[in-house]
Amino acid sequence: MTTQAGAAIASAAQQDPAPNKVRNRRNVGDVLLRIVAGLVLLYLFLPIFVIVLFSFNKPAGKFNYTWQGFTLENWLDPFKYPPLTDALKLSLNVAAVSTAVAIVLGTLVAIALVRQRWRGQRAVDTFLVLPLTAPEVVMGAALLTLFLDFEQPAGYVTILLSHIAFEVSFIAMTVRARVRGFDWTLEDASLDLGAGPARTFFKVTLPLIVPGIVAAAMLSFALSLDDFIITYFVSGSEVTYPLYVNAAVKAAVPPQINVLATAILVVSLILLAAGTLWRRKKFDG
Repeated sequence: MTTQAGAAIASAAQQDPAPNKVRNRRNVGDVLLRIVAGLVLLYLFLPIFVIVLFSFNKPAGKFNYTWQGFTLENWLDPFKYPPLTDALKLSLNVAAVSTAVAIVLGTLVAIALVRQRWRGQRAVDTFLVLPLTAPEVVMGAALLTLFLDFEQPAGYVTILLSHIAFEVSFIAMTVRARVRGFDWTLEDASLDLGAGPARTFFKVTLPLIVPGIVAAAMLSFALSLDDFIITYFVSGSEVTYPLYVNAAVKAAVPPQINVLATAILVVSLILLAAGTLWRRKKFDG
């Protein structure tokens, strides 16, 4: 009886097309998901591919918009246009200096917000989020008004201060996520063993939150290098790389713009790969 009942159930299951329909629907869903994911990736990476491709283009006129032929001349002389080179140098300088200053300020703010409890902390936390949510046009206009009120001429200093202003928020939020997972009993143990506060910070606390600081520094540097709207308000006569590219679109687009953009992309990928390998070696080894 039991054998006959089992055979009957198996026969009914084979005749029931419902499981096959579910399996087919799942397969169709997987295919559609892969297609959508592929289209999204294509949408994201196609502009980057065009930038890299047109760095090898040999334009017939001033504008590097249509493919005219393959050449390596652009890469052999990437600094052909001094104004473009000066704009890139200024952007790299501002990004490096502002990131260095913002890292110190943002890290201290993150530690203070997580470790300490003090009056007005919620207000500071709220104001810290404002640069992340406020439109850049509003922030740029506000910073310009502030500098005019203090009679500060627009130029390198105003660009630097403006970049530090919005970078501190990004860094503080990024580092705070790392600091929240920190085991503060390690600091107490270090102090109990005779180490001073400064030695404890540099030997215990800082090494454990370095991954968060490095990630925040990379994000901050990229945001500064890429910023256009805020810089446009406070730059004065100074021209950064994004400002130069914006002006070049209206006048002439030398292929060296694509060359330098590709070089920045390659350096970023190398740093990202190096950071990934370092983390794997540190935690797996």
